[in-house]
Amino acid sequence: MLEEMRALEKNRTWELVDLPQGKQPVGCKWVFTIKHTPEGKVERYKAHLVAKGYTQTYGIDYDETFAPVAKMNLVRTLISCVVNLDWDIYQMDVKNAFLHGDLHEEVYAYTTSFETSQTNGKVFQLCRSLYGLKQSPRAWFDRFRQSILKRGYVQSNADHALFFKHDIGKVAILIVYVDDIVITGDDITEIVDLKKYLA
Repeated sequence: MLEEMRALEKNRTWELVDLPQGKQPVGCKWVFTIKHTPEGKVERYKAHLVAKGYTQTYGIDYDETFAPVAKMNLVRTLISCVVNLDWDIYQMDVKNAFLHGDLHEEVYAYTTSFETSQTNGKVFQLCRSLYGLKQSPRAWFDRFRQSILKRGYVQSNADHALFFKHDIGKVAILIVYVDDIVITGDDITEIVDLKKYLA
């Protein structure tokens, strides 16, 4: 739990404030998980602070929630290109993806886990998204999209989860499926640089 708290604080996920009049805070809860090795031994303990997004109200706590996800036809087509053109293909998983999204709305949250004399009567104003918020997938995708476009990639109009970059007859292609990324193409230098950038 402390590790999760440190990660949230380090990423400037929230700020402790007084609740503004007329605002309703979103409740949060801790979700604990035990990760096991294939042999069944305990590998590590995980704790996630999760917002109770089901208490959010459309138009007050959030506006848009849609985040594009790669269509299966696109994934199949890309795999077909990889096989026929003898390209390498790489898969990356983004750890804690939804904690990286920037919130554009004012969202306040509370949890009874942190009640001390300093926090009594205060709430957290969220700067970054949390798991469970309605707008978290969109916030994460928007931040990812901006980052990729800055690297010179173009977002496809046919499928918004597809990004590509042409450079002197070579191409690098990236598709996003929630918090998984698939990278392929024949521009090996760009793919290596992109993987380092995303890491």
